[in-house]
Amino acid sequence: MPLIYKICPAALWQNAEAEGSFRGAPVDLADGYIHFSTGAQLAETAARHFAGQDRLLLIAVEDGRLGSALRYEPSRGGALFPHLYAALDPRSVRWVAPLPLQPDGGHALPADL
Repeated sequence: MPLIYKICPAALWQNAEAEGSFRGAPVDLADGYIHFSTGAQLAETAARHFAGQDRLLLIAVEDGRLGSALRYEPSRGGALFPHLYAALDPRSVRWVAPLPLQPDGGHALPADL
C-alpha cells in the first residue's frame, strides 16, 4: 500500500498519542479535513508550509488503511492531495520520525520516500 505523510508539530502528535486520536492541526480543523501529502509532494509541502519550523515529526500512514474517509482531491494547482475526513487513530500509523531542521531553514526529508 502506498504511504502518505503528515508533517506535524511534535507536541501536537504527542497529545494525540496520549488521547488516542489525532483530529488535526489548526489548519486541518479550519479546513474540515487532515491534510496529507504523497511522497512526491512532501518536499514542496515542507518548504511551502513549514519552512523554518523546528520540532516537527513526519508521520507515515498506508493510504489503504484509512478507508472511504480518505479522498484524493485537487489543490489550487490541480495536483491531487490526500485529505482525511475523519480523525486519525495513532495506532494506524506505520511510522513516525523526526523531521530535522537544516541550517538553511529547510527540512531533512528521508531519502527513501
